[in-house]
Amino acid sequence: MSAASSVGLWQKHVMAVDDVTKRMARITAALEAARIPFALVGGQAVALWVATKDPAAVRTTRDVDILVGRHNLAEVRKAALSTGMEYFEVLGVGMLLERDDPNPQRAVRLVWAAEKVRPEYALTSPDVTDVHVLEPGKPVVSLAGLVRMKLMANRDQDRVHLRDLIDVDLVGRDRVDGLPPELAARLNDLLTEMGR
Repeated sequence: MSAASSVGLWQKHVMAVDDVTKRMARITAALEAARIPFALVGGQAVALWVATKDPAAVRTTRDVDILVGRHNLAEVRKAALSTGMEYFEVLGVGMLLERDDPNPQRAVRLVWAAEKVRPEYALTSPDVTDVHVLEPGKPVVSLAGLVRMKLMANRDQDRVHLRDLIDVDLVGRDRVDGLPPELAARLNDLLTEMGR
């Protein structure tokens, strides 16, 4: 592969990361301006928490997931429209899509606060009051809430995110106590696997 094509690929990567960052900034600014309670969850929340310990350990993610109250959906839709995004629901998942490029892979996904993401989950999502402001304009779900969400989802990417949090010493054995048995076992397995 020539050096020129490598530079082109790297620039594409940087542009993709920048697009995600800009999308997140646009929607969070609109929600803040409308005074709608929200919190970042998912990979963006993991990245911000990890950055509090080791910015070099932050993993990029293309997802933007936001915790909001379902009762605020009308206000969320209005705020999203002001940024060029429209609300759609696909298979029960609420998302905000770019009006000019409605690709679900570039959606801002909405997670309903204090509701179960899936009926079989042991716990509901955290409430929008369960947040920390680690950076102005970007409230994130509490670390305890984020860990519970990742343990419930339990996909490969969720286990990777949990390993990232464990690796920078944000999550340890003290988090096992108080979890439902199934979630405690999942976290215990990850901690053991990582020699913690």
